[in-house]
Amino acid sequence: MLSSTKRDAATKAVITILLAAIGCIMIYPFLWMISVSLERTANVALPFPPRFIPELFSWFNYGLVFENNALFLAYGNSTFLACVHVAMSIASALLGGYAFSRGSFKGKRILYIAVLATMMIPFETRLIPMFTMFNDLGLINTKYPLILPSIIDALGLVLAKQYFDQLPEGLRESAKMDGAGEFKTYFFIFVPLTGPITATLAILAFQESWNSFIWPLVVINDQHLKTVPLFLSSFSAENGDRLAGVTMALTAMSIMPILLVFIFFQKYIIRSVALSGLKGE
Repeated sequence: MLSSTKRDAATKAVITILLAAIGCIMIYPFLWMISVSLERTANVALPFPPRFIPELFSWFNYGLVFENNALFLAYGNSTFLACVHVAMSIASALLGGYAFSRGSFKGKRILYIAVLATMMIPFETRLIPMFTMFNDLGLINTKYPLILPSIIDALGLVLAKQYFDQLPEGLRESAKMDGAGEFKTYFFIFVPLTGPITATLAILAFQESWNSFIWPLVVINDQHLKTVPLFLSSFSAENGDRLAGVTMALTAMSIMPILLVFIFFQKYIIRSVALSGLKGE
């Protein structure tokens, strides 16, 4: 019979091989996209047997992408909207999370349950009412419908509330003994301690804004207001498979900001998730 140590080692080896196989399957479409984008004569059909190295390596498709001014305009629109979304969602989530965590007011529990309930309502059920409301206000085909709905982020508020719950109450009591008011305690004592959760909220908000497609597709028709997903969709629809290499290059360029943001903030995200797990909420 195998000893306990050998059984544990065999189990870890099997799990490692299984996870590596799943990882290879998941990353294959990304590698295939990069491979097709780097081929001079791009072929959109899945090569068989699979290959990751282009037969005719070339930066030709990326050269066409960088010559397209419409892509840079779309990049500018997406970057502006993402920055606004990140700033507003973080500010509202931290303030609301602190209020639900440390605040004492009537109806606090019912309001928090209402916030949780809003997370269960699918976006599709809110699409028509939101479109009707912005249409009545005359804001369709402007940037306001892309900015205003993102002011309050229920998920971010819940995450911030859980994070504030883990901070010691002694900080607040000490600040009060020194004569600090509630807002001064919030801004100068608690906010400087929210680095990990702020990083998590930033990447979630940035990813949500950058990848948003359905809502911008409904409310934006102006070519000068198109975001990156809308530009990529229209380019693919107009050219089909004729420019598969350029389409793949555009797709690769469209996800680069998401990758960079994740690489920059990943250690903060892992730390935040670990701290949240200790609370068990």
